[in-house]
Amino acid sequence: MMKIGVDAMGGDFAPKITVLGAMAAIKKFDDIEIVLYGKEEEIKKYLTDDTRITIKNCNEVISMGEKDPVKIVRSNLDYSLVEALKDGKDLKVDAVVSSGPTQAVVAISRLIVKPMKGMRRVALGPVIPSLDGKGKFLLDAGANVELNAENIDQLAYFATVVAENALGWKNPKVGLVNIGEEPGKGRQVDKEAYELLKADKRINFFGNIEPKEMHFVDCDIFVTDGFSGNILMKSMEGTAKMMSVMLKEEIKRNTRGKIGYLFMKKNLDKFKKRFDVTEVGGAMVCGVNIPIVKAHGNSDEYAFSNAIRLARGMVKNDVIGKVKAGLGELGE
Repeated sequence: MMKIGVDAMGGDFAPKITVLGAMAAIKKFDDIEIVLYGKEEEIKKYLTDDTRITIKNCNEVISMGEKDPVKIVRSNLDYSLVEALKDGKDLKVDAVVSSGPTQAVVAISRLIVKPMKGMRRVALGPVIPSLDGKGKFLLDAGANVELNAENIDQLAYFATVVAENALGWKNPKVGLVNIGEEPGKGRQVDKEAYELLKADKRINFFGNIEPKEMHFVDCDIFVTDGFSGNILMKSMEGTAKMMSVMLKEEIKRNTRGKIGYLFMKKNLDKFKKRFDVTEVGGAMVCGVNIPIVKAHGNSDEYAFSNAIRLARGMVKNDVIGKVKAGLGELGE
């Protein structure tokens, strides 16, 4: 039985959504137990079924606008996220899921759980929408403003193991996000990363990928530094929102559009679902010693249950153990 730790107080709509999501996950999977970390009295307001769910009372909550996560750790107060990660470090839970502030989740994970030996950086790895509906893995999406070539190569390997074992993608291809497809393009770090990725036998390197081609190439994983990755991800999100607004405006523009909408509603719902981040549930904190999933801050019940599903998949397939083995850490 796998045990998943849930930061019940993290997110815009906690603890209601986190508790409802936890109960939904329990109904989906009969091989998990969940520990909810947070204010017990508030959690119990929404916990109508405690089947395989326990509560660990924590009195402190990290605000979504927190700018100093190091101070949080040093305070020695019982913050829900901190206590969940401490239990993860001590192997009392097998994975941790939180909708808390991204900077806090990444920084505190690094401070408490610690990076794996051989992994010099911790990164954020979301699965982004794709034309085939399978998704594509992007990292780093914001944890590190700068990365060197070795960091990028390590993250590419980590992503390969996750994609194969947690996401079920066979022999995934890795692309390096760059300003041109040809070798020798980009900054010095991009040129160096290209050579390392090309020589790394552990990964299936596709080559350089221009952002405009990401959705159209036969490539599963995209690697870059956190500054570029974050801008890329947010630009995609903004474009998707703009398309949605423009589509609604055109539908409402005249009577024919409104009538056409009635005939196309099912198709439009399917279109929306293909861009829906709730299907994935969240981003993986890549490079630390246990599976940690950062769910979206505005997750609904369905999205949060999918974040738990993602954490479950990482535990079930021993993703962390396989990455460590590839890095030569096991047995040390």
